[in-house]
Amino acid sequence: MKPSPTSDLVAPVIVIAPKNTSVVAGAAEVTLECVANARPIERLVLLWKRGGVVLSSGVGVFGRRLTITHPSNVSAGLYVCEASLRNSTLRTVEARAHLSVLEVPQFVSEARDKLMMEVDKTAEIRCQAKGVPAPQLDWYKDAVPLATLNNTRYRLTGMNLQVRRVQLEDAGIFQCFARNAAGESQLYTNLIVTSVAPSFTKAPTDITVTDGMSTVFTCETSGAPKPAIVWKRGSQVLASGSIQIPRFTLLESGGLQVQPITPEDSGSYTCYASNTEGAVNATAMLTVWSRTFISRVPEDQRVIKGTTAVMECGATFDPRVNQVIQSSVGRVSVKNGALHISQTWSGDIGDYTCTVISQAGNDSRSARLEVIELPHSPRNLQASLNETDSRTVHLSWVRPFDGNSPLLYYIVELSENNSPWKVYLPEVSPALSEILVSGLTPARTYQFRVCAINQVGHGQYSAETNRLMLREEAPSAPPKNIVASGRTNQSIMVQWQPPPEPQLNGVLRGYVLRYRLAGLPGEFQLKNITSAELNYCLISELIVWTQYEIQVAAYTAAGLGAYSQSVTEYTLQGVPTAPPQDVEAIALNSTTIKFTWNPPPQQFINGINQGYKLQAWPEHSPEDVTVVTIAPEFHGARHHGYMSGLKKFTWYQTAVLCFTTPGDGPASNPELVQTHADKPGPVGHLSFTEILDTSLRVSWQEPIDRNGIITGYMLSWVVLGQNDTRESRTLANSSLDYKLTGLTSITTYSLEVAAITDAGIGAVTAATISSGLPPELPGAPSNLVISNISPRSATLKFRPGSDGKTTISKWIVEGQVCSIGEEEAWKVLYERMNNPHTDTLEIPDLVPFTQYRFRIRQVNVVGSGPVSVASRVIQTLQAAPDVAPRSLSVRTASESSLLLRWVPLPEAQYNGIPETVGYRVLVERTDGRGQLQFHMVSDRLARETTVEGVQAWTEYQLRVQAYNAIGPGPWSDSIKGRTRESGERKKAIETCGCLPQLLVLMQPENTLSLSVLFKEKGSEQVPQVQVVRGNLTQSVLLQGLSKFILYELQVLAFTRIGDGQPSFPPTLERTKDDVPGAPVRLVFPEVHLNSVRVVWQPPTEPNGIILGYQIAYRLDTGDPNKFTTVEVGSNARQFTVTGLSPESAYVFRIVSRTQQGWGQAEEAVVITTEKRERPQPPRRLLVPQKEVGSRKLQLSWLPGGDGSSPVRYFTLQTRQLPDGEWITHTASINHSATAWEVNRLKPYTSYKMRMMATNDVGDSAYSKETEAVTTLQDVPDEAPVILTVKPSTTTSVLIQWQPPQDTTINGVLVGYRIYYKDLQQNTTQTEAKASANQTAARAEATAKSTFKTVSSASLTEFELTQLGKYKRYEIVMAAYNVIGESPPSSPVEVFVGEAAPSVAPQSVEVNIVSSSQLDVLWEPPPLETQNGNIQGYKIYYWEKDKQNETEKVKVLFVPDTSVRLKNLTAYTSYLIKLSAFNAAGDGPQSVPRKGRTLQAAPSAPSFLAFSEVTGSALNVSWGAPLQPNGVVEGYKVVYQPTAPVHGVSKVVTVEIQGNWQRWLKVRDLSRGVVYSFRVQARTISYSPELDANVTAGPVEGAPGTPVGMSITKSTSAVTLHWSKGSEGAGPITGYVIEARPSDEGLWDTFVKHLTPSSTSYTIHLERLRAGVSYEFRVIAINRLGYGDPSPPSAIMSALTETPFYEELWFLVVMALCSLILILLVVFGLLLHGQNRKYKSCGTGKHISTVEESITLDNGGFTALELNSRHLNVKSSFLKKNGTRSPPRPSPGGLHYSDEDLCNNYNGAVLSESTTLTEKPAELSESEATDSDYEDEQPKHSFVNHYMSDPTYYNSWKRQPKGVKAGVQPFGFDECSAGDGDNYYQTVVTQHSVGGVYTPAGQPASGTRTPVTGFSSFV
Repeated sequence: MKPSPTSDLVAPVIVIAPKNTSVVAGAAEVTLECVANARPIERLVLLWKRGGVVLSSGVGVFGRRLTITHPSNVSAGLYVCEASLRNSTLRTVEARAHLSVLEVPQFVSEARDKLMMEVDKTAEIRCQAKGVPAPQLDWYKDAVPLATLNNTRYRLTGMNLQVRRVQLEDAGIFQCFARNAAGESQLYTNLIVTSVAPSFTKAPTDITVTDGMSTVFTCETSGAPKPAIVWKRGSQVLASGSIQIPRFTLLESGGLQVQPITPEDSGSYTCYASNTEGAVNATAMLTVWSRTFISRVPEDQRVIKGTTAVMECGATFDPRVNQVIQSSVGRVSVKNGALHISQTWSGDIGDYTCTVISQAGNDSRSARLEVIELPHSPRNLQASLNETDSRTVHLSWVRPFDGNSPLLYYIVELSENNSPWKVYLPEVSPALSEILVSGLTPARTYQFRVCAINQVGHGQYSAETNRLMLREEAPSAPPKNIVASGRTNQSIMVQWQPPPEPQLNGVLRGYVLRYRLAGLPGEFQLKNITSAELNYCLISELIVWTQYEIQVAAYTAAGLGAYSQSVTEYTLQGVPTAPPQDVEAIALNSTTIKFTWNPPPQQFINGINQGYKLQAWPEHSPEDVTVVTIAPEFHGARHHGYMSGLKKFTWYQTAVLCFTTPGDGPASNPELVQTHADKPGPVGHLSFTEILDTSLRVSWQEPIDRNGIITGYMLSWVVLGQNDTRESRTLANSSLDYKLTGLTSITTYSLEVAAITDAGIGAVTAATISSGLPPELPGAPSNLVISNISPRSATLKFRPGSDGKTTISKWIVEGQVCSIGEEEAWKVLYERMNNPHTDTLEIPDLVPFTQYRFRIRQVNVVGSGPVSVASRVIQTLQAAPDVAPRSLSVRTASESSLLLRWVPLPEAQYNGIPETVGYRVLVERTDGRGQLQFHMVSDRLARETTVEGVQAWTEYQLRVQAYNAIGPGPWSDSIKGRTRESGERKKAIETCGCLPQLLVLMQPENTLSLSVLFKEKGSEQVPQVQVVRGNLTQSVLLQGLSKFILYELQVLAFTRIGDGQPSFPPTLERTKDDVPGAPVRLVFPEVHLNSVRVVWQPPTEPNGIILGYQIAYRLDTGDPNKFTTVEVGSNARQFTVTGLSPESAYVFRIVSRTQQGWGQAEEAVVITTEKRERPQPPRRLLVPQKEVGSRKLQLSWLPGGDGSSPVRYFTLQTRQLPDGEWITHTASINHSATAWEVNRLKPYTSYKMRMMATNDVGDSAYSKETEAVTTLQDVPDEAPVILTVKPSTTTSVLIQWQPPQDTTINGVLVGYRIYYKDLQQNTTQTEAKASANQTAARAEATAKSTFKTVSSASLTEFELTQLGKYKRYEIVMAAYNVIGESPPSSPVEVFVGEAAPSVAPQSVEVNIVSSSQLDVLWEPPPLETQNGNIQGYKIYYWEKDKQNETEKVKVLFVPDTSVRLKNLTAYTSYLIKLSAFNAAGDGPQSVPRKGRTLQAAPSAPSFLAFSEVTGSALNVSWGAPLQPNGVVEGYKVVYQPTAPVHGVSKVVTVEIQGNWQRWLKVRDLSRGVVYSFRVQARTISYSPELDANVTAGPVEGAPGTPVGMSITKSTSAVTLHWSKGSEGAGPITGYVIEARPSDEGLWDTFVKHLTPSSTSYTIHLERLRAGVSYEFRVIAINRLGYGDPSPPSAIMSALTETPFYEELWFLVVMALCSLILILLVVFGLLLHGQNRKYKSCGTGKHISTVEESITLDNGGFTALELNSRHLNVKSSFLKKNGTRSPPRPSPGGLHYSDEDLCNNYNGAVLSESTTLTEKPAELSESEATDSDYEDEQPKHSFVNHYMSDPTYYNSWKRQPKGVKAGVQPFGFDECSAGDGDNYYQTVVTQHSVGGVYTPAGQPASGTRTPVTGFSSFV
């Protein structure tokens, strides 16, 4: 071969270079590959090198591969592939690759398999490993990575593991894994912990089992070393490591198994655990129950179908357990062990098992039930019309199954026109199967049914026949009672009644109404009323004010009936549409304008011309319109009218309009006219200055009514009464003052000033003035009288005051308005000028129904005089409101409503009773069509109303007026608003049925989209929906319907807003029939060797009327096409086949038939045998997770045994977790199925399922439940419900919603999405696009909306911000979970731009004004929080702690920021809150502020009562005021005889300090005298008096005097005896004993509360005062009060038997001692007398310096008590423990006084603030002198008790004036009579108990009664 030329050489190139390779040491081989290319290829040389050495071994053919066998670590290194071209100089190329040899980790040192370690020691486990690359170590304990245990005691040190402070739980297997890229290795160490005492990890527990069963006691322990277990019962060892007796087995876990168990095994079992460290034991009880068995076995039963079968079953059981008896049949009830089957039928035939289930075992027994049936219903009942006789119907039927009892007869019933069923043929021969029914009514519908009767009873009715309608005719009479009335100016309402029913001749289909212009030959216009239910029609789009002729006819399917007689009616009048023509207006004088005009063209008046309105308004005041109404003139072409009373010299705009009854027409174009000039009015403010003897200056102001251009002034003056002295001056129009000179001094002048225009001299203003005598202020008017009160004025008459030496120039009337009181402000109501001599003023411009009080003042040139005395309070009469509500605004509320807002009238503008004030809203269409609507709002504070009942997408104008009881006020200006579009349209539909479809024909009314709703009649399911877009399609084909089913069809329209109302009534249409489906539930309940009974149910899809069934059967082994067939009727449900071969398999086939033929067959195999059992339930129920959806899942199972009888079907039950009940999901699963799709499940819900198989014998038990399976989540089914959307600010709204129900969320609710979009105000109806349905329409709307996400599922409100002002938004919501969103909610529209204030009023202050008034002041909310213009404020105020009972609301309108709350309760704390409101609503309320009114006079005491009334004393008590109005500081009691007693009428006043004492003891009464008592309470002033009269002495019916009064005395006591007297009107309830000591002379209560049976009482002498004689008497008591006292007893001395100290020797000793003591005392007094002076009072008698303190022990009665007596008189005639007179409070808190007590009675009693006054009734003031009292004591005086007894003189203690009682409550000072000051005496006592007087009260514990010897003032 020749070498190639150099030009042909190609340098070597390595195409595939060797790659770096890793291999594990010990592998078989490893290969490196290197591919090169060159030219020529045969000269290419490949070499492999390592370390520069060429390798020869392992190199393959062509040198491409290098194979290294058994690589080791020495094989690792760099390998080079070199390519060159032989015999050439071309460059050699090479490629490099690195071979790495990996070594599997190996352990350098082996760890120990076991490591014993004590507790708290440190264990180290070694793990030293090597490998290439270096291995990584991973540690595990018991297969759990150490890193997940987070045990700080486990620590890695290098490659070793340390377990520090070993614990028992550290015991276990520790594994060490060494891993690298070559592989892994492991070793393990078992760490055993020693030296741990045993303990129970699971101690044995008590067990209860049944005899014959087995049980296991648990006994799990821990410890190191492992504890040994021993079981004992008592002392007997049952099982251990070395001992085991029969039936007791020690388990490896330490437990004890006992098997089988006998009753003798009951008892306690103990587990003992021990090791070297200790021992523990635990005991458990074993209880053995006796086994339960059935003792009362059920018996076979035979019952009539429909009755109740009762099968008894009873069990015997251990009394310690509860038994449960269950049945394998589901439709049963168990009562006391008995099985009750109600409403039995043939399907109940079979065997029933009673199963007893208990904790002590189960048992079961079976019995058979047979049922006797009623006859079945006749089958295939057919009804057909008779071709020759329209009143006859032919009936035929198939003879039914007789129920094993011969038929007796048939009954034929019919229903006419859907009326109730009635018997038509009561007894039809049982041999007949057809009959001719005659005597029916034409043009009516009929249905028939037949039933059979046998001996058992009345069978079921046959299926109803189709309703037959006899032939119809057109109605023979027209509609009746036709009435037509004009509804609007373009419509007439026509009403009628249908023709008489006998003359309808068919079913009324509707009416035809025709109309035309009356009297004209034009064609009739027709309106077809397609509903027979409608008996009215509104004819619209007519000509205004035009007469029409109207006729109505009815029609049936046979044709149109006769038309009615014509009725005529006009449309209503309209408003004129053209103004009057050629209007001219000219001014006739200064106050009158004349108008002339021509009427509008007659065709534009649109009604009866009611007249014309002349209008005029000042050029610059268009709101001040004057209107004059002019009656129409029908005889002249040119009309004219006059308007008077206009302002003089004023430019007016004038116009004329024509009006009819409905309203005003347009006005003519305004024309400008000026009234003529006139004389001016009087000048103003005439005054005088610089008044001298011969001169003065007069000044005035320009007249208010100039009535033209002022050209000058005329001034004249004259000496009063001397007209010849008059002088005049004409002044320029710029002169407003003038100085008069040359006057005569001291002369009265009359001055007159008048303005001048071109029309002449105006009204004169006059005044009088005296030169040299400056005028004075006028006097005050007097004698104000008010009359002629009307709603707006009143007449005020008065007597003028002095004129102040000049003319009165003005009268000023001031008044208090609404709030009347001394504290209320006065304001000027009226001023009258230039009427100086008037005495009567008419006060105008009053506010109706308002309270006023007037006063008047006079004004002269000097100024304003004083005001008069205020007049009486009046109230003006009511009147209709003067003003209309203002600030109207209207918003769209819905498609049929508008929201109207306004600012309500302030209370001052009600003009009537507030409760009668309300508002009336007028609503009318802007196009003039439709009727006017009025809406009433009765709440006077209402600021808005929703106007309902308006039409969708229509513009309205609205006005509001206020009204009260008098009438309505003016209408407000109108405002326009438009409702939004709606989908509410009803559609007329017709249908055409086909198989299995329905063609629906519709009559759409507009461009809205339509939905066809259809469902089976009577079904409760939600209707299906078929959508029709737009109105171009007028029919729709409904497909996929069920065959021969009656459907309800409705059509509705919808827009984006929602669905309209469905058409009504629903149209009914049935699909056509077809061959039926297969019968179902084919079973063989009775199978014998030669016969079987087959039972079936009708097909679930009958597809028509079932006419019969065919039963076909054959041997399973025979010819498959050869069947024996039997046909039965349509009502048959079972059939018995006989003549079969025993122990043979037969195939049965059941088919049903309709008019279309035989349907599908149902086959089943049955074996003729009597060895049959119930089947076994399905097993291994499984639900694969991948087959689980959100609403369905796939269930699979394996069939169980069939019990020698083929399974016919399966039943599936589901249970919703956690607490749902088992529900049958389906009972018709095919017997051959092994899987089933379970649908109709709820998403995200857990279920369990079980199944049951059914064969001919019966049902199996239920299978084992599946494991819980949870369906997947799905989108929520329900949207949240938007509750409210209300503006929060002007750019935000607050949305509140109700979450969807938990059952519709279908998962975990994540949150909500809020969709919103701006709605254009001019959205038209055509903009709404059709969508699939309402939900789809909303979904389409949300797709075009902005949305906000609320990511919290718990929120129910959200504020949507950053919205545009003054825009309308549509808002919808959707809930969402992880799957998706729910359907959107119904849209809600809201107008943004108005919002209620967001902040309450600021700086609220409450200031006290008076006892009934509070001032409330505040500042408005900050401007940025007002959210619009604040319209006013609401003030809420209530009494503290009584908000619900006393809260009131006061409404104020801006600009008020303060209010005075009046008519409040005095001295009461009030809480006050404020809120601001604007057009959008109320803002938040402020924090309550507190204020309390001042005190006021209280109300009268609540009651006044008397008790213990005797002839000389009584107790009076009273109640606290119901309204204290402050702090009650005391009471005042005043009493006096109603007639003078002995010529003296004494008035006694007692003032009581404090509020606690509300009683008084009065003792100085005269028997038989009537006294008047008056009581007042006092706070800052006295309350009104509460008075009552009482007669001193027993009342009628009181007990009589006790009789037989006697007294006996012993050495230590006295005993009283008496006898019972008359009881009076009631039984005696007790006795009182009174005593009168000789040293006092007054009767006082001695003993109270003696029992009614008492006739004697013993008094120990120790209780009486020695040396004093006593008299006693007894008083009886009954329920009416005290009776008369008994006669006094004999006087009895209180001396006892002479004691030793009364012996002579003792007396001599005591006399000597007393003499010595007296000498010492006298000596001491003489010494002391050198330093003290004594003062005497009055008569100069000495007053005892000893004061005795008296303490009130009980809250008895207020009385006066004498506390100071001579030293030798004891202060009490009662001893320490004796019974005493009734307790009387001291007068320490009382102040008593009488006239000149010190002088007249030698003593007086005065306390702090109580005064007592008595006067002789017959004495004059001059006669009642001091000397009179000195010479003669009053016959009836509060001190006459003491004047009669000298021992009481000087017994009053005296005290200087000004000395406060109570500073030294038990001391006194003498005062000198010579110092000239009157003095008084004071008795000071102390009160210990307070409270209301209780007549029957006992003395308080620990108290003492006061001494006798004192008496009351009274």
